[in-house]
Amino acid sequence: PLDNEEKTAAAKCTQTCLGELLSISDLECSLCIRMFFEPVTTPCGHTFCKECLERCLDHRPNCPLCKQSLREYLKAGSYNPTVLLQDIMLATFPAELAERRELHQAEIAELSNLTKNIPIFVCTMSFPGIACPLHVFEPRYRLMIRRCQETGTRRFGMCIYENGKSFADYGCMLEIRQIELLADGRSLVDTIGRRRFRVLSRGHRDGYNTADIEYLEDKKVDGEELQELQCLHESTYSLAQRFCEHGDLASRHILMQHGPLPEKEEDIQASADGPTWCWWLISILPLDPSYQLNLFSTTSLRARLTQLQSILAALLQQPP
Repeated sequence: PLDNEEKTAAAKCTQTCLGELLSISDLECSLCIRMFFEPVTTPCGHTFCKECLERCLDHRPNCPLCKQSLREYLKAGSYNPTVLLQDIMLATFPAELAERRELHQAEIAELSNLTKNIPIFVCTMSFPGIACPLHVFEPRYRLMIRRCQETGTRRFGMCIYENGKSFADYGCMLEIRQIELLADGRSLVDTIGRRRFRVLSRGHRDGYNTADIEYLEDKKVDGEELQELQCLHESTYSLAQRFCEHGDLASRHILMQHGPLPEKEEDIQASADGPTWCWWLISILPLDPSYQLNLFSTTSLRARLTQLQSILAALLQQPP
C-alpha cells in the first residue's frame, strides 16, 4: 500500500496530468457559460448546472441541447450530482471552483434579504395569520418559489395587481409551509400570511417583480384609550360571532371552507398586525379588494374595528 508521501505525489501527478489535458472552458455550463456549479447529467447525456437545468425545465420539459423529452426525469424530481465531474473540477481547478462557490453564496445572500428586492407574487389579497393556498405554474413563479426554498427564507411578498403600478402599494409577507410538486413541474404551495408591508420602490429580477419594503405596525395605545379599544374589540367580536352563527347560506358555505372564527387573543396589541380574527373576517366578508386594501393599510386597530363593526351591523340588518 502507498504511504502518505506517495499518495500526495500521486494526487499531484493526477492534478498535473488532468490540468494539462483540460482547460477551464471544458468545464463550463453551456447555459450560463460559467464553471459548472452542482453539475447534473440528463438521461440523454448532457451536463448542466443544476440551477440552469431547472430554469430551462420551468419553460419546457426538453433537453436544452438535443430537445429530447425529459418528462420522466422532471417527474422524478431529484437531480443527482455528477460526482465524477465534481471530483475532476476539485482536482484540476480547486481555486476556480472555490471562486464559483463564493459567487453562488453571494447570490444566495442577496436573495435572502427580506426588505431589499424581495420577490413579489402578484395575485391575490393575503392577510397576517391566514392561510393562502397557491397553484404555481408560471415559469417565473416556479423560479421564485424554488429560490425562496434554496435561500432558506421560505418567504415572499404577495400583492394584488393595481392599474398603472404593476402591483399595489401594500402587501403581505407569505411563509411557505409545504410544497407538493406535481409531475409536470407545477406545484401546490401551502403558505400562511406573516407581516404586512408597504412598498417603497419596485424592481424586477429574472422575469418576476421585486420590491424594497418597510413593515407596517399598528400604533399602540394605553390608559383610557386602551380601555375604550378593549370595549370596541369586545363588541365587534360579538357581532362577528353573531354573523357567523346567523349569517345567510352563502356565509355558512364560506365558514365550511375557511373554518371557524379564530379565538380572541389575550393581548389585543401583542402583534404588530393586531388580532388574527380581524384578518380572518376581512378575508371572508364580501368586500371589494380595494376596500380590503384600505382596511389592510391602516395602522390603527381602532379604525379597523370601527369599519368592521359598521360592515357587520349592515350585513346583520339585511333580511336573509
